Amino acid sequence: MRGQTPARLRGTPTLKAALMLALCLSTQPAAFALRQQPPAPGAAPVQSRAPLTRENLTTFLRGLAPERREAGVAMLAAAMRDSGVDFEVTPAVEQELLAAGATTELVAAARANFRPAQAPSTQGTSPQGAQRGGAGGGAQPSPTPVERDPAMTDSPPSVTRHEIRVGGRTLRYTVTTGVMPLRSAAGETEARIFYMAYTAEGAGDPARRPLMFSFNGGPGSSSVWLHLGALGPRRVQMMPDGAMPPPPFQLVDNEHTWLDFTDIVFIDPVGTGYSRAARPDLANRYFGLQGDIQSVGEFIRLYLVKNGRWTSPLFLVGESYGTTRAAGLSGYLIERGIAFNGVLLVSTVLNFQTARFARGNDLPYVLFLPTYAAIAWYHKRLPADLQSDLRRTLDEVERWAANEYTVALAKGDRLTPAERQEVIDRLNRYTGLDKTFIDRSELRVEIQRFDKELLRDQKRTVGRLDGRFKGIDASAADVTPDFDPSMAAIRPPYTATFNQYVRSELGFRSDLEYYILGGGVGRWDFGADNAYADVSEALRSAFAKNPYMKLFVASGYYDLATPYFATQYTLHHMGVDPSLQGNVTTTFYEAGHMMYIDQTSLAQLKRDAAAFVQNASAARAR
Repeated sequence: MRGQTPARLRGTPTLKAALMLALCLSTQPAAFALRQQPPAPGAAPVQSRAPLTRENLTTFLRGLAPERREAGVAMLAAAMRDSGVDFEVTPAVEQELLAAGATTELVAAARANFRPAQAPSTQGTSPQGAQRGGAGGGAQPSPTPVERDPAMTDSPPSVTRHEIRVGGRTLRYTVTTGVMPLRSAAGETEARIFYMAYTAEGAGDPARRPLMFSFNGGPGSSSVWLHLGALGPRRVQMMPDGAMPPPPFQLVDNEHTWLDFTDIVFIDPVGTGYSRAARPDLANRYFGLQGDIQSVGEFIRLYLVKNGRWTSPLFLVGESYGTTRAAGLSGYLIERGIAFNGVLLVSTVLNFQTARFARGNDLPYVLFLPTYAAIAWYHKRLPADLQSDLRRTLDEVERWAANEYTVALAKGDRLTPAERQEVIDRLNRYTGLDKTFIDRSELRVEIQRFDKELLRDQKRTVGRLDGRFKGIDASAADVTPDFDPSMAAIRPPYTATFNQYVRSELGFRSDLEYYILGGGVGRWDFGADNAYADVSEALRSAFAKNPYMKLFVASGYYDLATPYFATQYTLHHMGVDPSLQGNVTTTFYEAGHMMYIDQTSLAQLKRDAAAFVQNASAARAR
């Protein structure tokens, strides 16, 4: 057939039918003949033209000569509209069609004209015949492994039941694990969000039981860290201070789970975990501040609809960039009728100006300094009078940073030599860094250079997520660390245990890679228009429109990813009305970004969060 389809004939119905007839006869004569047999007496009529099969379509596309491709593709699209196709266009099928030479328009036509074959009547047919498709039923192509993958289909979720001992009593719970399809207005699945919903059994009326939606950050991180680190009934077993244990890694029951005071839904936004856009061309709409908020917001709406939880006390908990998402969601969803009793922010970043080291932006140098001091304190690099009490030391550092240091940086090259030396001496006192290094850094120490410099004399680096951790680089002479030792400590245990847990205990078996952190998200659109992304206004707006909403903010002293003093700065610059400032609770932990990997902080976080949720849930009854 190659090269025999003139463009001038592309609109002729007779030729379209002839093309498809020839195609079917040349590729599947037996199947075609079977479909065209006259109906048996009393049977329903059979359509005169059978839908296109995937095999027909790919065979024809591969046989088209380049100079006839445009005409051939146009005729195929017209034939699809006439006859339909008998296969659903999954992501795997889409890739197969594109590889065979289909255009995106042809793929869209196939998707829009899917006509499932009606199951043949089993009346008068033996069970064996029914299993084989019945007389004249025709063999249907078997779905590929990717098409059967539960993460790639709109199939029912896995539901499992478990129990755990918490606080001396047995807590029984159900876990629902699956994907939630996000559909267009036309009903087409555009993305699937993977989730794990934990609900306590025998906990009374679900309409009065708190419901919490949880996610981590990145952008590009799955929900695994809060899930298997703090909130869920199972957690990764780490060393008591959060260091990595020797492999193989294992899960243990989490006696500090939050499930005893709230149901929890862990959400993996599109591009994380098993969550995927339905088509590659749709993915970028989810990889940005607003698209991410909108898609997770739609998931929350759908979950409330499908599970009848509209009147439950509602909570959000996010970590790291997840706090950015949570703050944005609080403002986005209040406009859609969903008001939260409380928002919990763990290791917070709302205003990215506070965390972006750039020429002309001196704010991070001021706001990171107390965390530098805390990490230097932990490694015993400060003078003796500052090593006795961490909180007292940080009070002194915060006062100087917010006043004299801020003014000195604002003066720029107008500083006198004496003033400059005073700043050098103070920074040396509060960080333990060499005075010459501080002077050559122009009084401004960037995070990566601090991580490399603090323990350079020991040929060690310190962690970004958790400054307590030490790393060993290939060369002690480099300017920045080779890697973050605090990330290296947690990634292998969480990756291994989750992949085992989701299959063996939750019964969800997917062959897709579970994107723990990165790998599934493209370039992120912060939508800041050459400014710094800032969602603090969305949070302030949610407070104004829902004065009953409470805010819980948890920070680790040794966290350089989202320093606690930067979080305090943002909270004090949101413009929350004085009458609502009592709605904000702040807590601090002697640990890092994931403060819960430290067992002492894990227990403290549970106590603090439980008290917060109880208080925020009770507010509606008053």
